[in-house]
Amino acid sequence: MSAQIIDGKQVASNVRAELKQRAAKLLEQGIRPGLAVIMVGDDSASEIYVRNKIKACGEIGIHSEVHHFSGSATQEEVLNCIRALNQNKHVHGILVQLPLPPHFENNSVITSIAIEKDVDGFHLYNVGALVTGNTNFAPCTPSGVMVMLEQHHIAVEGMHAVVVGRSNIVGKPMAMMLLGQGATVTICTSRTKDLAQFTRSADILVVATGRPKMITAGMVKPGAVVVDVGINRLPDGRLCGDVEYDTVKEVVGYITPVPGGVGPMTITMLLSNTILAAERAKYSKHSK
Repeated sequence: MSAQIIDGKQVASNVRAELKQRAAKLLEQGIRPGLAVIMVGDDSASEIYVRNKIKACGEIGIHSEVHHFSGSATQEEVLNCIRALNQNKHVHGILVQLPLPPHFENNSVITSIAIEKDVDGFHLYNVGALVTGNTNFAPCTPSGVMVMLEQHHIAVEGMHAVVVGRSNIVGKPMAMMLLGQGATVTICTSRTKDLAQFTRSADILVVATGRPKMITAGMVKPGAVVVDVGINRLPDGRLCGDVEYDTVKEVVGYITPVPGGVGPMTITMLLSNTILAAERAKYSKHSK
């Protein structure tokens, strides 16, 4: 029997319907959630991502604006823009589209964003605070994975979760969030010796390595939940994940497709964080 497909588009649609209502409620009170996107250079993939984020904002009722700098812009120019946005009461969320040009120091740029406006969840404070469970905003992709599991009533507590990937954006925060929900967590990398011995023991397997189809049917536990965060373009132009989808789905209980799995949830959680930031700003203002 084939696995149940975790349809990220459907989950995202459900969440966005609720977000639209929250945005409308804020607007009734004279507050329109606002997101500012900073982009440096002309990376074609980044342009597509930014365009998708702006479109999603419009559909939900979030004001959005793009501050686009040339690839030759200085880091100080971008930092000045961020400082101004930090002070702008109409902007509740700020994100810097990565990657930045090589002459930029990523951490310096990201940490210049006010913590209460770091809707991407990349600020060192927010990433570090995941350890204690007190982060303002968790990174969007792992947050989206947790929502997908919740909406499919997949228990996390007591399960053995294996995360393949150690990035600060997905792997590490994903592990912390699963641990926070009571899972026993193992973190592996693409270089882990005998990776299959770990992946075969996973009740929940999250893969985020950027290596096409590296997880095969013989590497998964029958009935497991497999979440494929990877998205890779093959030589023929087709997209695929880090999991060999066609064969693995015949073994496991749940699986996310690529595309149409985790991807739609990443932008959805960005929208969610922006609305949450606006709600917090409203209550903070009223409490003063």
